[in-house]
Amino acid sequence: MFKHLIIPKDYMSIINLEETQRAIKDIKFFFQENLAASLNLRRVTAPIFVKSGTGINDDLNGVEKPVSFFIKNLDNIKAEIIQSLAKWKRLTLFDLNIKEGEGIYTDMNAIRPDEILDNMHSLYVDQWDWERVISREERNLDFLKDVVKRIYGVLKKTENYVSRLFPKIKSFLPEKITFIHAEELEEKYPKLTPREREDKVCKEYEAVFIIGVGANLKNGKPHDSRAPDYDDWTTPTEKGLGLNGDIIVWYPILGKTFELSSMGIRVDKEVLIKQLGITGNSERKKLFFHQKLLNDELPLCIGGGIGQSRLCTYFLRKAHVGEVQSSIWPEKMKEECKKNNIFLL
Repeated sequence: MFKHLIIPKDYMSIINLEETQRAIKDIKFFFQENLAASLNLRRVTAPIFVKSGTGINDDLNGVEKPVSFFIKNLDNIKAEIIQSLAKWKRLTLFDLNIKEGEGIYTDMNAIRPDEILDNMHSLYVDQWDWERVISREERNLDFLKDVVKRIYGVLKKTENYVSRLFPKIKSFLPEKITFIHAEELEEKYPKLTPREREDKVCKEYEAVFIIGVGANLKNGKPHDSRAPDYDDWTTPTEKGLGLNGDIIVWYPILGKTFELSSMGIRVDKEVLIKQLGITGNSERKKLFFHQKLLNDELPLCIGGGIGQSRLCTYFLRKAHVGEVQSSIWPEKMKEECKKNNIFLL
């Protein structure tokens, strides 16, 4: 048995494979249309890879290495499969001359070979990446919370939609999402790990937005790592540092927390310099993306990613993301899952 694999007792998928495939299409269409309407976003086309050495690709937690290759017909320049589109989207907001209060969304498809494979993590990542232009005055916690509430409203609406399509699938999500800062979580559960804290608070409130992911807490460690050049995790707020966070929900099928989205207000040039200094990455200031931001050529914005297969797994009450997504899995994991009625694509 795999250390990170959870096998729910007496698991049986509520809907069959044919219904699952139809539901995936319906969920994706319904959610993206309602997300676009709620946040005033337009759809754009995104790249699968970008040039290396430009600073456009994301470092995520700072340790993942992107898949890379050399392009023969371009003098063997090196390219990288994207890991997310946070910085590319900001460049695109500028290129398309997107105005305040408007934004973009796109399909993001990535390969993350360093992922530890389990019920929720795959080598293949598919999500809706979205980004919206904001004003200087909107760079605050109240505005962040308002956007989180809008996204949560779309999640609620989608869950109700799925329940209408398949009456056997009952709603889990509470009426409202609860906001709590990572520093509050540390104070409340000082002896627990960040993941254990998430399970505790999420089991209690069922849907939570954890604020301030990336900055060091009182114990000298962050709740979770974040790259220094997209989310703002150092701006002071009433409860602690950070204008970013994660939407997490309690998932009874697995008996644990389920992360649906990571998002935040993006760095301005002052915050970029500060966070690059904190993480020891000041040399990045010379890169293409960072130069654009430091020269005031990019708009202020808020954005994030929302997992497509994650949403389908959650809304269809599946035990494993591999039930809604085709990927590569260890043979022993596939065998273990199959013995327990979890059939990986």
